[in-house]
Amino acid sequence: MTHAQLLAMSPMLIVSATSVVVMLAIAIKRHHDFVASLSLAGLALALASTAVVWHAAAAPSAITALLVIDPFACFYMAMILVAALGVTALSHTYLARYQGHREEMYLLLLLSTLGGMVMVASCHFMSFFLGLELLSMPMYGMAAYLVKDRRSLEAGMKYLVLSAVASAFIVFGMALVYSQTGTMVFAEIGARLAKITGGEHIAMLGAALLLIGLGFKLSLAPFHLWTQDVYEGAPAPVASFLATASKIAVFALLLRYAIETHATSYTALVDALTLLAILSIVAGNILALQQWNLKRLLAYSAIAHFGYMLVALIASGPLATEAVAIYLLTYSITTLAAFGVITLVSSPLDHEIQALSDYRGLFWQRPGLAAILTLALLSLAGVPLTAGFLGKFYVLGAGVDKRQWVLLGAIVAGSAVGLFFYLRAMIQLFLRPADPSTVSAPSALLPWARGAGGAMLITTLLLMLALAVYPTPFIKLAHSAGIEQQRSALRYSCCDDPASRQ
Repeated sequence: MTHAQLLAMSPMLIVSATSVVVMLAIAIKRHHDFVASLSLAGLALALASTAVVWHAAAAPSAITALLVIDPFACFYMAMILVAALGVTALSHTYLARYQGHREEMYLLLLLSTLGGMVMVASCHFMSFFLGLELLSMPMYGMAAYLVKDRRSLEAGMKYLVLSAVASAFIVFGMALVYSQTGTMVFAEIGARLAKITGGEHIAMLGAALLLIGLGFKLSLAPFHLWTQDVYEGAPAPVASFLATASKIAVFALLLRYAIETHATSYTALVDALTLLAILSIVAGNILALQQWNLKRLLAYSAIAHFGYMLVALIASGPLATEAVAIYLLTYSITTLAAFGVITLVSSPLDHEIQALSDYRGLFWQRPGLAAILTLALLSLAGVPLTAGFLGKFYVLGAGVDKRQWVLLGAIVAGSAVGLFFYLRAMIQLFLRPADPSTVSAPSALLPWARGAGGAMLITTLLLMLALAVYPTPFIKLAHSAGIEQQRSALRYSCCDDPASRQ
């Protein structure tokens, strides 16, 4: 490997090295604060190296036939690392009073983060699947981490079983596509499919199986039935990682695959994606109306949001790619803020505060947390002058650009329904608490801001405000990460050798 390739891989190498160091530190002596600090330092260093690589990556840098480091990969790696940093900080606060082994959570989190980074840099079926499994397997343990909590164990088991089924669909789909194209390289699958005659139906069946497996990972309807139970049972920081970093990685890979294989040029696939988008928007919003549990409400909300993002994927083109980047950015930051509030008001020793009735009067008890949760809910609803409005505006723009009127109607109707249940949850925060003695004194307004979790929550608040008030720098970053600008360079040099393509 050349020095340029080693530099391009530095974010993944740093996260890998941090995982090894954390594992050794746990083996030598358990110390929760020290292991958490090591994890935060390693993730922060990897994030800094991603910025360096992005600045240096004027052209895509191929790492064998499996990975490519380009601005697209750097942008989504940075998003995954930011989410991982936030979850690590929340985990430190959440597990501070947990009676049991706490340090393995950070090791699992680092390994899962590495899997997500591999996925967004994948240009080959092999790296795609290896990254997916490295992302998923640690999350089984993370979801079931509270081993004395029946709901946590149930969440881990459900996610394990159903995720294994989804992986089987993905592998079978890969096999069918490979049988018709003779290649696993994304950039060549589309070109070879256009030339084959007589095997189109088998290739489309393979694409459908891939879509089913990825639909499970993204909680798209009708493959969403695990989502609400896993969100509810998993520890709040783990649920936030599942809702952000995990889905960022999967959707970024789906976007790269769709662009490189020209998937949206096939009518059957577009129709399938359209159906999934409409089902996700309808099911996510309608089912959320029936929820009085905040974590389950956020789970159904995620289903609807990824339905919105599918609209941009279907539209395709540079504007659509930019819309996906901006929507994922605003959604992940907002979701981290919402789960951050749940984390800081909950404890693994007793039970998490999940019922909306438990949040009644939060403004009078912890006004800072109530303000952040209010802004997060308004942003998820897409209210103007919030971060979420920016993402939804771009998705609508991408849909209008390609005249996707049916999907645009679904977005508008879904947003109207979503506004109701977001406001219903928000109103609970400002009602007077049943016990007037719980109203906070002025000197106790910001006790939650101490520690890593509080610092993370304040950071997400500042990012939400920045995206709402001055989004230009974020829009420029999303534009520079567009994969369309690099398509002429995506015949990777490592693939010039026919022997390296398989």
